[in-house]
Amino acid sequence: MTTHRIGFLIWPSAKALTLALAEEALRVAQRVHPDVSYELLFLQAEAPVEGSGWRLPGEPWAGRLDGCSKVFLLADEPPAALSGPLSSALKQLVRSGCSIGGLSAGVYPLAQLGLLDGYRAAVHWRWQDDFAERYPKVIATSHLFDWDRDRMTACGGLSVLDLLLAVLARDHGAELAGAVSEELVVERIREGGERQRIPLQNRLGSSHPKLTQAVLLMEANIEEPLTTDEIAQHVCVSRRQLERIFKQYLNRVPSQYYLELRLNKARQMLMQTSKSIIQIGLSCGFSSGPHFSSAYRNFFGATPREDRNQRRSSSPFELSPVPAERG
Repeated sequence: MTTHRIGFLIWPSAKALTLALAEEALRVAQRVHPDVSYELLFLQAEAPVEGSGWRLPGEPWAGRLDGCSKVFLLADEPPAALSGPLSSALKQLVRSGCSIGGLSAGVYPLAQLGLLDGYRAAVHWRWQDDFAERYPKVIATSHLFDWDRDRMTACGGLSVLDLLLAVLARDHGAELAGAVSEELVVERIREGGERQRIPLQNRLGSSHPKLTQAVLLMEANIEEPLTTDEIAQHVCVSRRQLERIFKQYLNRVPSQYYLELRLNKARQMLMQTSKSIIQIGLSCGFSSGPHFSSAYRNFFGATPREDRNQRRSSSPFELSPVPAERG
């Protein structure tokens, strides 16, 4: 019987649930199949914050990454730059043939080291814009997880369990993965290529087909917004019918919902990218800087520049620098 040694390199921001999902899948596999053996190694990438209460397991990594067949980097906020020794150790791991993965924000240190260049990587939707701008050589996806050659990434949450079930299926067969999922009362084993966003009807709190179609059209046409008449024509209802549906289910008219959708997208870009305010306004369907600034202030209570400066100054992790802007 071969023992597989799997390492988990953990940052202080990591959530206990994220690690527990991965660990439990491997522990259950050993329990339900006598020929499966894993040695799990838990190592801390950085010293934990003193006085932070309950701590995740593990000792300082201190060069103890050798001998692992797989190593997963686990963080739930993008970590700062890696130390020189840890960077060298991770690159050496890859050169030695070790498969390496990033769980949740664990994709960031892999990308910092260039270890995801030219690879697909599943990135959580709230980091998509920031990650794509920082690491253009990585093929960032909105999948639940990606397994591209010897690189494994999961966007976070329950997708970590999905990835570990895929690891079990590849290493030991689909029957074992199915047995583990049954033991954990998992309704179904999800494929990595499934999209990570919550289904639209769940987000809207409604399954009305015309409402769903209309909102999907809005989300697909942010930069060049459609008119309410155009949306109504596309979903095959009258303008008045469309307005009644939006008022009934979302308590707002289509144009108001569409504006809020574009403004929330703009706010996400302000916080996660270094694009200028004018660029962001244009990419979110606003015809000019003043038009964008006025709509933004009316909705959020601050101008785009004020909001960006205030929120970035209180951000828990370092973001890409914002270039100076005129005006």
